[in-house]
Amino acid sequence: MASARPRAKTQAERRAETRAALLDATVESLVTYGYTGTTTGRIAELAGVSRGAQTPYFRSRADLLSAAVTHLAELRLAAVRERFSGKAITVEEGLDALWEEHQGDAFDALLELWIASRTDDEMREHLVRIERDVGVAIVQESARALGPIADRPDFNDDMIYILATMRGLSMMRISHGVSDRTLNRRWSEIRERLAQVLT
Repeated sequence: MASARPRAKTQAERRAETRAALLDATVESLVTYGYTGTTTGRIAELAGVSRGAQTPYFRSRADLLSAAVTHLAELRLAAVRERFSGKAITVEEGLDALWEEHQGDAFDALLELWIASRTDDEMREHLVRIERDVGVAIVQESARALGPIADRPDFNDDMIYILATMRGLSMMRISHGVSDRTLNRRWSEIRERLAQVLT
């Protein structure tokens, strides 16, 4: 019996794949080449599409970077949701999951955009809005996973403090040249203190 031929992709599916490839390439370029080195030509090359094929999706570098901000937010939220996956977790497990969200390519790409936004009012406004939404979603996911601990009146404020601490600690890789090994050791120490904040 002959095997069934694979279904041809629809135009909408092909467009969605190309758009996703361009956004993933933008993140890759930000991590590898930094904000300044992230050009539309380089993004198209990394995505495996022509410069002309990129234009119908994103007309300019600014459009690409703006969409990348939203893309990064979706990646970060997906990682947190996958780690929590609707189950009850300990405070330490929750903190480790959130700490991991402050590592890796998604965080490094976001950091590039934050630095660039210092002198780009439009990008900064977009980043602030997205980061606010991401922060709210992360706190909500944490509350669901942590259960009764999240019933305390100060839980939301404590989570904002915790997330700010994680961001600052993670940035020490750049600001202080701290190695990953040293950073992880410091995280182990700080996690104990942050756990006390929530318990």
